[in-house]
Amino acid sequence: MSFRLAVAVVLAVLLSSSAIAVSTPKAVLLGSFPWQGKQAWFGGFSALEMAPDGGSMTVLSDRSTIATARIQRDGDQITSVQFTASNKLRSSKNKILSGGVGDSEGLVVTGNGDLFISFEGVHRVARYDTLSGISNVLPRPKAFRTLSRNGSFESLAMDAQGRLYTMPEANRDINGNIPVYRWDGRRWSTPFSLPATHGFLPVGADFDAQGRLYVLERGTSVLGFRSQLRRWTVTNAGLSQPETLLKTGSGVHDNLEGVSIWRDDRNRLRATMVSDDNFMFFQRTELVEYVLPN
Repeated sequence: MSFRLAVAVVLAVLLSSSAIAVSTPKAVLLGSFPWQGKQAWFGGFSALEMAPDGGSMTVLSDRSTIATARIQRDGDQITSVQFTASNKLRSSKNKILSGGVGDSEGLVVTGNGDLFISFEGVHRVARYDTLSGISNVLPRPKAFRTLSRNGSFESLAMDAQGRLYTMPEANRDINGNIPVYRWDGRRWSTPFSLPATHGFLPVGADFDAQGRLYVLERGTSVLGFRSQLRRWTVTNAGLSQPETLLKTGSGVHDNLEGVSIWRDDRNRLRATMVSDDNFMFFQRTELVEYVLPN
C-alpha cells in the first residue's frame, strides 16, 4: 500500500462515522460479516473464489498467503468462517515469496484445481498446480514492465474458454480507458478496454456462467471507501450491455477488493466480496454479499 493510500485510509477511518447510505441501482444487500482471525497472517485479503455451492472458498492475502475455508450460514446470513488449510506462496525455485515480489492480488481457481494468481510489484501472472506448489510464471510482455509499481494487476478472471483476463489498477490507454489483457494459453493480447469511471479504480474481477464480465472498483475519499460493481457481456466483437449494478457511498463498506460471482440454491445470482484491511488495526475485514439481477 502506498503512503498516499495509507493517509487516505487514516482519514477515512477518522471520518467514517458520517458514512453515506448505500446507493444500489440493481443489487440487493444480503449482509456483511465482520471476519476476525487469530492467525498471524490473517488480513490483507485481496481476492476470493467461492465454491459453486457457496459453502467454501479459497481466499488470497496480498502478503502471499492462500487459504481455504468453510462458510456457515443461517439463511442468507454468514455466521462463521473456519479455515481448513493455508499455505505461503512459493517462487519457481521453491522459495517462500515475500516483500514486493510477493504482492499477490488476483485469484482464479479452475475446475481441475489449478490456481492462477496475479501480482503487483513485479507485474506478472503465475500458475500453481496446488496451494503448496511452485510458481510457473506466464510470459511477460513489454507492456507489463512499464506499469505503475503499486497499481497493476489487482484483478484476475477466467472465462468459459479458459482465457485469463487482467487489468492494471492505475495505468490507462491513450484514450483514458482501462486496458484489459487476455492470455489465451499462448500469448497476451489486448482485446478491449473498459471505460474508466472518475474516482474509481479496478481491484477485482470475475465471470459468470453466461460469459459476463464483472469488475469491482474502489474509490477512496476522506469519508471512507466507496465500491462500484459493473458488468458487461463479452463477445468476439468486444463488449456490450454495460451495467452498473452497485455503487455505495463512502464508508458503507471497508476496502472491498475481491469479488466472486456464483448462484445459490434458490438460483439467485450472488456477488461475495472481501475487504483488505491493509493489516491496520482501525480497518476491518468483512465478507459482503449482494444478490444481483439475472
